[in-house]
This record gives sequence, structure tokens and C-alpha cells, in this order.
Amino acid sequence: MGYETIIWEQSGAVGRLTLNRPDSLNAFTEQFGIELRTIIERDAADDSVRAVLITGAGRGFSSGADLKAGFDTAEDGMPDVYKELHDVYHPAIAAIRGLEKPVVAAVNGPAVGIGCSLALACDLIMASESSFFGLAFVNIGLMPDGGSTAFVPPAVGRARAFQMALLGERVPAQQALEWGLVNWVHPDDRLIGEADALVQKLAAGPTRAYAASKRALNRFIYGDLDAQLDLEAELQHALGRTHDFLEGAAAFVEKRAPAFTGA
Repeated sequence: MGYETIIWEQSGAVGRLTLNRPDSLNAFTEQFGIELRTIIERDAADDSVRAVLITGAGRGFSSGADLKAGFDTAEDGMPDVYKELHDVYHPAIAAIRGLEKPVVAAVNGPAVGIGCSLALACDLIMASESSFFGLAFVNIGLMPDGGSTAFVPPAVGRARAFQMALLGERVPAQQALEWGLVNWVHPDDRLIGEADALVQKLAAGPTRAYAASKRALNRFIYGDLDAQLDLEAELQHALGRTHDFLEGAAAFVEKRAPAFTGA
């Protein structure tokens, strides 16, 4: 099956998923989310695939949600954020954690918002020296979603988790390595080669041992991830009805500073 916003390739036992909306820095749209979920649940889950690599086309991994594309409208005329998160984006994130094989992220530039969440959902994370991470949701009046309220605290600790969530600042690759967000940082021109070598090694490894390790670590580290994803969707849906979100989104599109009022 062909996809419009994501490239899926399989070479031997390795599956490679390339986010392919480079003109928008691979920003998420509903179609993008549906294709991502389909690939993870079907193509990547095939028994012939023993390890998966996720990276981005062009200059970045993913810049987060495509605010210019917007959301579907709920019955009250406001953005239906819950539907998109619950039906599309969050199932894709959960599918990565539930996939019984290693998933490697090669982060080649910005990984922001739900793009950051997608990277952190992977089992092992490589970053290029020029890449950066950020829970930039707060900058448009929203909160972290995509499972990042589950993924970030165990990696960086309480203080840094609050710092990332409340300030929405960039975390450069080297800082992300020091904080425990990523496993390795490589020069930009070596990232994909290093990632390919790692995923080939994993594909030749003990698949059932990887699956068992992942299942046990998921249970201990993340607890009830599905419940956390549901909570994020509910809270984000409510925030999608606030003046601050509408102002933040408009300011982002218009490339100006937002004027938040707390309403």
C-alpha cells in the first residue's frame, strides 16, 4: 500500500518509516496521523519486520501539529482536539510502545510538540548534533500530549519535566543527552549511517528477548499508558476551547507574540 505523507520501506528484517511532509517540517495532520497509525499497527507489526527505524525527511524530525491545517470541528463549533488525539495520534503512540520489537528514532532536526512525543515514544533515540527537542505546547496555550507526560518524567526527573512542560524551551541535542532524553548524539552527516547500523544489529538479535524486555519495562516505567493518554486528550480538548489557545494558535500562524489572558 502506498502512503502520501509517510514513506514505508522494508529491507530484509528492517522496516524504515520516514515522515514525509518536509515543507512543513513533517508537521502532523489527520491524514499523517492515520497513515502513521496504519504503518505501525500493520506494516511494522508484520512478523517479517524485526526492528524499526523512524526518521524525518528534509530538515527536521517533526515540528508538531500543523496549526495551519487546524482540527475538525466539534458539535459546539470549537476544535475537536479530543477526537484527533483519541482516534488518531494517541493510538499511533501506544502502538509504538506495544510493538513487540525494537523501535529506533533518528532525530534529524527539530522534534517539537507531538513530534517530540513521537521521538520519545521510541525505545532508543539517536539525535543529530543540530537537533533539538521541546514541549512547545505551552507556547500556544496547550499542555503536553502524545504521551509526553508519561515519557519525560522518568527520563529527566521531576524538576526538568516541569521545566520542559511549563517553559516550552528548546532542549539542544547535547543537553538532551545529558538529561537522559536520548541515548546518543552524532554529527549530522553520520546520524543515518549510525542509526542504520544499530537497527540492523537489532534486527539480527533475539527478537523474543527484546519483546519480553519491552513489555516488562513498559509495565514498570509507564504503568497505565492508555489512561494517561486518555487524560491528556481530555485536558487538551478543554484547553482547545480557551481564548488562550485560539490566541496562541493565531499568534503562531501570524508569527507574533501571543497575548495570553488566562481565559
